[in-house]
Amino acid sequence: MDGVLAIFFAIFLAELGDKTQLATMAFAAKYGWRVAFMGAILGLAAVNLIGALLGDKLGNMVPLEVVHKFAGALFIVFGVLMILGKL
Repeated sequence: MDGVLAIFFAIFLAELGDKTQLATMAFAAKYGWRVAFMGAILGLAAVNLIGALLGDKLGNMVPLEVVHKFAGALFIVFGVLMILGKL
C-alpha cells in the first residue's frame, strides 16, 4: 500500500496544473464535468497502463539506473522542445 500512496502523491502533484488538467477543464466546459472526468480517467488510464507495462518489461531487461538516465534525458528533450515551442 505504501507504494500505491507514494505513486499517487507523485502523480497527483506532477499533474496539478498541467496541460491535461487544463484540457479537461475545457472539455468540462463543453461536455459537462461527468463526461470530461470519465474521458480523462479512461485516457490517463490507457496511457499509464502502457507506461506501466513497458516499465515492467524494461525493468526485466535493462538495469534500473539506465532506465532512470534515459527517462531524465527524455524529460530534458521534452523541456527543450517545449521552450522552443515545438510541443
